[in-house]
Formats: sequence, structure tokens, C-alpha cells
Amino acid sequence: MEKQQPSFKRELLSALPSLRAFAISLIGRHDRADDLVQDTIMKAWAKQDHFEMGTNMKAWLFTILRNELYSQMRKAGREIQDSDGIFTESMATHPSQYGALDLQDFKKALEQLPNDQREAIILVGASGFSYEEAAEICGCAVGTIKSRVNRARQRLQELLQITGEADFGPDATSSPLTSKAFAF
Repeated sequence: MEKQQPSFKRELLSALPSLRAFAISLIGRHDRADDLVQDTIMKAWAKQDHFEMGTNMKAWLFTILRNELYSQMRKAGREIQDSDGIFTESMATHPSQYGALDLQDFKKALEQLPNDQREAIILVGASGFSYEEAAEICGCAVGTIKSRVNRARQRLQELLQITGEADFGPDATSSPLTSKAFAF
């Protein structure tokens, strides 16, 4: 292997101008072509034990370069350029454990409602029935269902200490972490 290494190195170096020209013809940009040639040389050097001396080194290197270019293109198709972080910031989400805790609090508050109000708000709010359908299910007037739902909503707001839209979503501690205005 020691004997092959200098010969391998010499053949590799002699193929560089042709490799670079091929890369430029494929990409069109000198900087990206140089990067591609460098990646090709690194892969070839790491896999030199797979090359059989005496065979066509240039063809082997061109194949590596072409395959590397295709791999990079496939990878680029799956990646999103986000150097300024705008896309990443928009992906920030409210931690899921808070949602689970909020749901537990809501269930407790729902259990504290009188049966008729709980039934009305579940039929209209959670099950998606219209007021008319809920009234028919409960065997009462539509106005009664509307009243029960309204009282249930007000009582849930009291029990959950909800005073406005700001009470939904992240709390004061985690809000800056999920806000688009947050900067590093």
C-alpha cells in the first residue's frame, strides 16, 4: 500500500484541472465547483483502497464528483435556507406540557359546573351540535340551552381565571421563547 499511495496521489493531482472544469460545467459557479471538487477529492482519498491502480482514475473521480453533486442536490431539496433565522423563529411552539396542564385545569373546572350547564356546553362546544339540536337532545327550549351555555362559559372563565385573550397560549415566562420578536 505504501507503494501505491504516491502513485495514487500523483494521478489524483493530475486529474484536478479536468475535475474542476467538469464541476464548473455542471454547476456554473467557481466557488461551488471548487467545494464540489474538494468533496470529491476527500471521498476519493478516503476510498483509495477501492481504486484499482492501472484503471482509469479520471473516470473514477468524475463518477465520484457526479454522484456527490446529485447527493448534494437531493439534500438541498430537503433543506430550507434560513440563515437569518426567520423560518426557525416561526416554528417555535408553546411547550406541550403546558397544554396538558391547561387541559387538566379545564377538566377540573368542567367538573365543577352544574350538570345542566356541563351537558349544554359539551353538546354545543365540544360535540358540535347546534343550539337547536342540543335543545332537542336535552328536551328543553333553545333559549334555555343558550342560557346554560352562556352561564357555563362565564363560570369556566371565572374558575380558570381567564380575563382576556392574553390568558391563552404561553405564560409570561415562556412567551418570549415562542415569540417572533425574540432575538438572540
